[in-house]
Amino acid sequence: MKVLANDGISNSGIEALEQGGFEVSTTTVAQEQLINYINDNAIDVLLVRSATKVRKDLIDACPDLKVIGRGGVGMDNIDVEYARGKGIHVINTPAASSHSVAELVFAHLFGGVRFLHDSNRNMPLDGDTQFKSLKKNYAKGMELKGKTLGIIGFGRIGREVAKIALGVGMRVVASDKFVGKADIKVEFYNGQFINVEIETEPMKDVLKHADFISLHVPAQDGYIISDKEFEIMKDGVGIINAARGGVIDEVALIKAIESGKVAFAGLDTFEEEPTPAIQVLMNGKISLTPHIGAATNEAQDRIGLELASQIISLLKTQEA
Repeated sequence: MKVLANDGISNSGIEALEQGGFEVSTTTVAQEQLINYINDNAIDVLLVRSATKVRKDLIDACPDLKVIGRGGVGMDNIDVEYARGKGIHVINTPAASSHSVAELVFAHLFGGVRFLHDSNRNMPLDGDTQFKSLKKNYAKGMELKGKTLGIIGFGRIGREVAKIALGVGMRVVASDKFVGKADIKVEFYNGQFINVEIETEPMKDVLKHADFISLHVPAQDGYIISDKEFEIMKDGVGIINAARGGVIDEVALIKAIESGKVAFAGLDTFEEEPTPAIQVLMNGKISLTPHIGAATNEAQDRIGLELASQIISLLKTQEA
């Protein structure tokens, strides 16, 4: 059987699939050429990340596809129910990248409270001539310890963010329509751990009380955070979006930054990918990464191995 990993897959994933008897291609096929490639090469399994879209037209045009796999959590780039209705297995790797995304959230948070994103822009330009004035500009940082982190969306990634926050010494408040409470197990390097129970609250309460806010919700119609939500927040709040582009109204965000309501933002996802708005990219109070939440070596290894395991289990069981 043939596997096309159109958005790439780790070497460990390739090796596991090949050992399972699969032929793996990591050719990146343009979206408009994908249907022909799948049919011409008798592809049985299509693996994607966030770049490739698997919509009804592709599903209808490729009747021999047996599995569609998404390396990551969200599957908003796949017409999941339609594919399953056609008898195609649709799989993802919900746990594999959670910790990597959570660490990126804190990379943005630590950078934001100490102005690292802006300092790293200006030090190469003026560090040799304006050192003292730059030191003064960046001398009013904050500590995260003792502050309140509000988490919107308390699934796997939100809970991983909570673990790090608790380890840093932060208070955690969370909101989720589908989760009432969760036990957060904070594990340490030597095998010790503590359990902390967190009950979720209405989103407006989280927005009102949080010093920093991190979003972990799927793509959806309409904004989660827009003008009305910014009005509820504390003055000088920090906000991070490593979830999906389009859950924050970027026009409202820029307005909130300019008014001082938002002290800084960290964005890993954008309304318009892969061409984010210039006013977002050029804003000195926004820390920017190009949708790399799951892009660590460790996460990609876990994703590849988890996909391989599921594919082998599904298709080899069918053959048997």
